[in-house]
Amino acid sequence: MDSTDEVIIERRGSAGIIRLNRPKALNSLTLPMVRVIASVLDEFGADPAIASVIVMGEGERGFCAGGDIRLLHQSGKEGSDGAETFWREEFRLNHAISRYPKPYVVLMDGITMGGGVGLSSHGSHRVVTERTRLAMPETGIGYFPDVGATWLLPRAPGEAGTWMGLTGLAVGAADAIHAGLADCCVASPALPALVEAIAALPASASAEDVRALIRTMAVDAGESRLAVNRDVIDRAFAGDTVEEILQALAGEPGEFVAETAGVIAGRSPTSLKLTLRLLRAGRTSANLAECLNRELGACMGILYNHDFYEGVRAAVIDKDRNPKWSPASLSQVRPGDIDRFFVAAQPPLFTT
Repeated sequence: MDSTDEVIIERRGSAGIIRLNRPKALNSLTLPMVRVIASVLDEFGADPAIASVIVMGEGERGFCAGGDIRLLHQSGKEGSDGAETFWREEFRLNHAISRYPKPYVVLMDGITMGGGVGLSSHGSHRVVTERTRLAMPETGIGYFPDVGATWLLPRAPGEAGTWMGLTGLAVGAADAIHAGLADCCVASPALPALVEAIAALPASASAEDVRALIRTMAVDAGESRLAVNRDVIDRAFAGDTVEEILQALAGEPGEFVAETAGVIAGRSPTSLKLTLRLLRAGRTSANLAECLNRELGACMGILYNHDFYEGVRAAVIDKDRNPKWSPASLSQVRPGDIDRFFVAAQPPLFTT
């Protein structure tokens, strides 16, 4: 079985366990990690002694903070094929998770962002905790929600997914469940017992057996802020342009609306327009594969986009949190600026 210091593989009873092991980097994904996870999932899937797979992150701060954005930034600057290779293999892994033949139990404890959402929310048994902070924060770094998020977010109730995609704000357990990105909440101190209980199931255990077991340990996730504010979210985010959404927000009262509008105002104008267009395209797409193909094409465009390099610089490299977007305003982003992200990547990831 493949292994690396960055991924710990274990067999325990009837469970195959995959532990992301870059806690100092919040378990951010590298290409070797993606390759190990994909290989191990194939092996566990073919092993009759394995009833289910459990995926978790090492350390107490997070499950997975996403892809290693520094490496993608460096690849783009150098003009190497590293970023494209990473995205292709990561997206194939996301698709494989969505179709995995055995219960795929993911413990989304702590920070679960970007690529971490791709590793988790496509799975069949998605567990959050009181420490979960889930987000697709890409509009804040000149990027867009990828890893199949343009399939997942449009399927959240009402316009909750549009709110998540444009603001990039982190949400907790209740909101993740409300948005359809998680299934139930288990208290973080109970996770070791949950792992042991799943591992103790017989090799013949079904997906429903695993689901029923998780339910016995589930706790109330509390109140969902997205659910409480659903009416205003649905009204304000129904527009098909970012300008319409901001205009609608301006006509709504309340602290939640003010916070939302303020956050969007600080995001990359290009990323906002690209994200909304991708989300609306995802709403009418036939399947996840179609969205992943479209996202890969947009990824290739991102490598030639100023805001990606500026956003990563401000957030990750210099950490001054003061990106200088170009174009600097929504009104300066022309339709053609967004059209160029919709050139299909060749070869496509999937034939749909």
